[in-house]
Amino acid sequence: EVQLMESGGASVQAGGSLRLSCLADEYTTSNYCLAWFRQVPGKEREEVAAVDIDGSATYADSVKGRFAASKDNAKGSLYLQMDNLKSEDTAMYYCASERVPGWGSDDYRYWGQGTQVTVSS
Repeated sequence: EVQLMESGGASVQAGGSLRLSCLADEYTTSNYCLAWFRQVPGKEREEVAAVDIDGSATYADSVKGRFAASKDNAKGSLYLQMDNLKSEDTAMYYCASERVPGWGSDDYRYWGQGTQVTVSS
């Protein structure tokens, strides 16, 4: 069974940076599509980045140019580098995985428990 565990969430000021990590295992990061989502209370979960098996990444327009997703298969980890953070980036951030590529929460079966990012202006 795929297990995912996020870390790295914190409270930062606007304009700052954070790096989130998602620990899985080498098999998962090498053979599954991976993604980062975020959610604020009362809103739908939003996909912000997807990383394909070959390591190529796709981003939501809201984070393009500010966020960078990557993975390290040897470490079994997925990362999200977040720069120039804005107050609207405040959310619970989740990593997710699935065998095949997708976009949207319905396309992923496996989820971590989330890590909170709070950006103050």
